Amino acid sequence: MADSLRRLVNTSSFSVLQDKLESWYKDYHVISCDQNLNRCCELVELTSKIQGQLFTILNLTAREGGHYAGVDVLKSRLLPWLGTCFSMATSSVTNDTSLNLIQESVEKERKIRELSASHENDMQKMETQLCSTHLQLDSVKQDLVDAHLQLDNTKNMSATTLLATEDEILQLKAELRAARDQVETYKRKLDVLDDYERQVHLLRDEVSFLTAEKSMLQERLVRSCSPSPLPRQSRPSSPLKSESPTRAQLTNSSRHARLVSRFSDLYAVERLEAQSLLRRYIDDLEMVQRIIFIATVEAFQAAKLAYRQFKLRVRKTLSPSHLGPETLEDSVVDYIVRNLDLYDVQASVNDVINAMNVNPRISFPPEVDFALISSFIRETCRVAFAMQTLDPPLDLAFTSGGELYSDNKYRRSYDSEFTAPLVAYHVWPALVEGDGVIVKGEAVTRRGALWRSRSRSCSPIRSGSPTRTLGFSRSRSPSPGRLSASRL
Repeated sequence: MADSLRRLVNTSSFSVLQDKLESWYKDYHVISCDQNLNRCCELVELTSKIQGQLFTILNLTAREGGHYAGVDVLKSRLLPWLGTCFSMATSSVTNDTSLNLIQESVEKERKIRELSASHENDMQKMETQLCSTHLQLDSVKQDLVDAHLQLDNTKNMSATTLLATEDEILQLKAELRAARDQVETYKRKLDVLDDYERQVHLLRDEVSFLTAEKSMLQERLVRSCSPSPLPRQSRPSSPLKSESPTRAQLTNSSRHARLVSRFSDLYAVERLEAQSLLRRYIDDLEMVQRIIFIATVEAFQAAKLAYRQFKLRVRKTLSPSHLGPETLEDSVVDYIVRNLDLYDVQASVNDVINAMNVNPRISFPPEVDFALISSFIRETCRVAFAMQTLDPPLDLAFTSGGELYSDNKYRRSYDSEFTAPLVAYHVWPALVEGDGVIVKGEAVTRRGALWRSRSRSCSPIRSGSPTRTLGFSRSRSPSPGRLSASRL
């Protein structure tokens, strides 16, 4: 009996019954009729279960008292109460199971209420968040619409600006082409003007020469026509030099100034162009400058050799028909000055390239050859050939690797060691007239230059690559004997 009473106390059935009654009272006017009836039936069932447990305890207590203990209490209290026609339905489950079910039901209802309350709170929170999210979404949509509008405006402005920029670019390109065409036109006109001025100078020189010759012939004619009492002297066997100057002599000073200026232009313009062209294939600036210097020296050597050969041919052609009044040497030089275009410059260019291919002090990438700077070599050969017609002729100063630096002949390059006394290598040769320097050259001075020059001179000679085999057909200059007598 004590165990049954303890279990009844532990289940707190009456507390649960009281809680249910209070909850029903609070919700009575809120819930529907069916829900009120359900709660009432639930309370009746819970009450009947509690009463069943109490009757069980009553039965056990009466058994413990024996046959006659508690009879008076039952007769005075229980039987009159039962007489009021109250009947208790017998449960189909045991008392322990019924109490467990009641406890589980109470726990479940409490959990359901807690879950319902937390669910309602969560729903309220989610609704609040949903509302705020909807507001943010609307704001983002509005921002997106504004961004699309701004993007469209930017695209329209960019398209307009791009069209305007393209039009400006096309217009600027057209103006640039027109400016280039105009520059080319001006250059052609300037070249034509230079040709005209050159022809004018030549014609003036010819007029001066012809005037002097005419005066001389008139004097000779007057002397031959006038009677002379003196006996006619025999003509001396040795030819006398004519007092009338030739065209070469008349134009010597102007040609001298023009060729010196042209030599300076070779250094300032054509040399830099050749240097820029070579730097595309050779990274070593020293090697590039050595190549250009050797090309210049070889061009002068080839031009001097060609001048001597050309002069011999002209002398051989003019000697049978030469009558005077100028000497044969003056006639030969005058003929060469008048016919500089007969100089076979391409043959000299080929000789220079052949000499450079076997020069041990310079090297070149095998995929290209020295014909890359043939235009520079050609112009240098022409200038050098024309310098041989001067009196006295102009030539390059003698140079050697590791020579003592001279301020009279050279000026140091920007990357030189200004305290070094020896020349490491030459950038440009000096132009001399006799023993006097006309135009200074350029040299690089460094310490240990003599050792460097010896190490370079001792390097093996490189063999010409197949790409350097010259396919030029050496054009031969026309023989002066085949020229018409009118050009002599």
